[in-house]
Formats: sequence, C-alpha cells, structure tokens
Amino acid sequence: MQHTNIINKLDELGYKGFKDAYMHQIEDVNYDNVSFEDRLYQLLDAQAIFLKNKKITMAFKLSKIKDKQAAIDAIDFSPKRKINKTQIHSLAALNFIHAQQNIIITGKTGTGKSYLAQAIANRSIIDGYRAYYIRTPSLLEEIRISRIDGTYTNLLKKYSRFKLLVLDDFGVAPMLEDDATNLFEIIEDRTEINSTIITSQLPVSEWYNYLNNNTIADAILDRIIHSSHRVELSGPSMRKIKSSIKNDEY
Repeated sequence: MQHTNIINKLDELGYKGFKDAYMHQIEDVNYDNVSFEDRLYQLLDAQAIFLKNKKITMAFKLSKIKDKQAAIDAIDFSPKRKINKTQIHSLAALNFIHAQQNIIITGKTGTGKSYLAQAIANRSIIDGYRAYYIRTPSLLEEIRISRIDGTYTNLLKKYSRFKLLVLDDFGVAPMLEDDATNLFEIIEDRTEINSTIITSQLPVSEWYNYLNNNTIADAILDRIIHSSHRVELSGPSMRKIKSSIKNDEY
C-alpha cells in the first residue's frame, strides 16, 4: 500500500523519471542491499535525466530544424569531397558558441551545406543550447509581414534570443527593397551575444554586390565576416549520389 501511495504522489507531482526508477527499484531485489542514500541519489538522478531529455525534445520541436537526424558522425569525409575533417570536428565542439562567433558555409548546390549546418545545430541542442533553423528568404518574408502587422519588434526579440541561429540559403533569391536593412537588424541584435550559421551558394566575395546597399552591406559584412569560421564545401552533389544509390537498388 505504501508503494502505491508513493507512486500516486509521484504521478501527481509529474515526477515521471523518479517514478520509473522507483518502480524499477522496488521490483529488483538487488536494491535491498543498497543504502537509502544511494537509492535516493539514483532516483533523483533519473528525474534529472528525464527533465534534461524532455527539455531537449522540446528544443528540437521548437527549432524548426528540418533534418533532426543530421549528425557530424554521419558526414561523408571521403577525399573527393575535400572537407577539412579536423575543422568540422573542432566546430562540432561548439567553442564558437562560447566565443559568440559565427560560421559561414559556402559551396555549390548539393554539396551538403544545409546538412552540415543542421548537424551542428542538432549537436548544440543536445548540449543544452537553444537553436533555430530558417531559410533566409523565409526570414525576410516573415520580417516584411511583421512590419505590416505591427509585430516587428517582437520578431526581432524572438530571433535575438536563440543561442544559435541557422540562416540557410542566403543569396538564392533577389534582395527586395529594405531586405538588406531587415537582415542587418537581425544580425546586429545577435552580434557578440549569440552565434549564427549562414549557408550560401554565393562566394563571400559576391555578398557585397548581392546585398545591393553599400552602407548596409559594409555594416553586415563587418559584423559577420571578421567573426566567422569559414567552411568551403566542394565535390560532387550529394543529392545526385544518393539518387544514384536509390536507383541502383531497384
């Protein structure tokens, strides 16, 4: 009866991790020889792990990351891709986040820019950071709408608080009027506070002309370029390779 009362109370409190560990203990006779303090510690530790995993699950849900399975360990480091494995594993240690630095990933379409960015973002969430993924054209459209409906200030606050922001596909669509200014506001609010990963098919040398606003371009590049780790991807399109593999299976 006492066990039932305890389990009911744990349910009432929402201590699922504690409860599952407690039920395991009362079902395992080996715990009869474990001290009260050790058993209590294990119960508390189980609850702590449960809460951590719950937080990670929610962070992944809110991150909008498309490929939540993207992982550094799954990256193809074959020579033909010319990826600096040492650099990638260094970035995966997430020291750049501690230093409020950024990452710029460039390369032709299909070379794995988005995958790498998401793999790093996934790692950051597992390590307890809040991350968010969005395509740059979608972000700029969201900002335009927010200026119309009066939610612009709240939108800036939203994007400023993520410890890691992934801006995918920078440069794939023409910059409309005020887009450069809007992008600058996002970057300015994050500079020397949080980190940003930008992926682009455009070489960095072409960004200035792409932004189509000399004053804003200077400001954006000054805040991003000098504080960024640069990753340049090359080699064959991974999409074509995967497509070939699937076709060979049939």
